[in-house]
Amino acid sequence: MSASAFSGATAATFAEAEGAARRRLGLAGYVACFKGIVWREILRYLHQRERFLSALVRPLIWLFIFAAGFRQTLGVSIIPPYETYVLYEEFIAPGLIAMILLFNAMQSSLSMVYDRETGTMRTLLVSPFPRSFLLLSKLLGGVSVALLQSFAFLFVAYWWGIQPPPITEVKLFTFYDPPTWAGTAIEKMSDPIVNTLFSVPTFVQPFLGYLTVIPAIILAGLMLGALALFISSVIKQLENFAGVMNFVIFPMFFASSALYPLWRVREASPLLYEICRLNPFTYAVELIRFALYGQVDTISLAVIVGCTVLFLAAAVFAYNPSKGLIARRGGPGGSA
Repeated sequence: MSASAFSGATAATFAEAEGAARRRLGLAGYVACFKGIVWREILRYLHQRERFLSALVRPLIWLFIFAAGFRQTLGVSIIPPYETYVLYEEFIAPGLIAMILLFNAMQSSLSMVYDRETGTMRTLLVSPFPRSFLLLSKLLGGVSVALLQSFAFLFVAYWWGIQPPPITEVKLFTFYDPPTWAGTAIEKMSDPIVNTLFSVPTFVQPFLGYLTVIPAIILAGLMLGALALFISSVIKQLENFAGVMNFVIFPMFFASSALYPLWRVREASPLLYEICRLNPFTYAVELIRFALYGQVDTISLAVIVGCTVLFLAAAVFAYNPSKGLIARRGGPGGSA
C-alpha cells in the first residue's frame, strides 16, 4: 500500500471513529460540555475580583469625569432614538457598555493565548465535540461574563441618574444613508421608517429598557468575542498581547459613535465619518443605544449578525489543527 493510500485510509478511520464518538455522546454530553466551559469562564471571573473592578473603572471614569467636562462643549441634538435633548452622560452610556464588551472580549482572547501556551487548549480541542461547538461555548461563556459586567455598570449609572425612559411601544427602526463612494447606485432614505412591533403593559414600561438591551448586549458581545477569538489565533506569544490589544481596542473605540454622534464626525471630517461607518464597533454601540429605548436598529442588527458569522467562521478555521493558523505553529499546545 502506498503512503498516500495509507494516510487516506488512516484519516478515514479517524473520521469514522470521531463520528461514532460524537453519536455516543448524545444531547446530554453536549449539554454537560457546554455547562462546563461556560461555568469555567464564570468561576474564573468571580475568582478574579480585580478583573471585576478594572472592568468598571474604565467606563465609570468616562462617565463621572470626562462626561462632566465634555457636557458643556458637546451638546447632543435630537437624533434617533432620542425624542428630546439628552445630557452627554446619557449619550455615551451605550458606548461605555460596548467598551465593557470590547475589553472583556480581548481578555477572553488573552485566556486563549495563555491556554495555548500552557497546553490546556490541547485538551479542549482534541475532544470528540465539534470544534465549532467548543469555540461557540467558549464564546458564550465570555459573553455571560460581559453581561454581568454590563449590568453592574448600568446599576451604578442608575444611581447616577442615567436610566432609560419608560417605553410604551417596542419599535423597528430602519434608516440607511449609503456611503459617498456608492454615488447614486444606492438611493438614500429621506426619512427613517419606524414600525411598531407591539405595545407594552403599563407595569413593565419603567424598566423595559433593561430587558430589551439584553439581546443587544449578547449579540454585540458575540460579534466582538468572535473577533477576539480569531485575533487570539494570530497572537503567537503572551507578551505580544498588550500591543495587539491597544492596536485593536483604541482605534475601534474612538473611530465609532461611542463618544460623539456621527453627524458631528461628518461635519469635522468626511473621511473619518466613512471610517466610523466601516467600523463594526459602531453598529454594536448603535444596537445597544436603540435597544435601551425599546427600538431595534435593523441596519446595525444585520451588520452585527453578518460580522459575527464571518468572524466565528474565521476563528473556527484558524483553530483547526490541520488547516488553520495553529497548524503552522505546531498544534494547539505547541510553541509559538
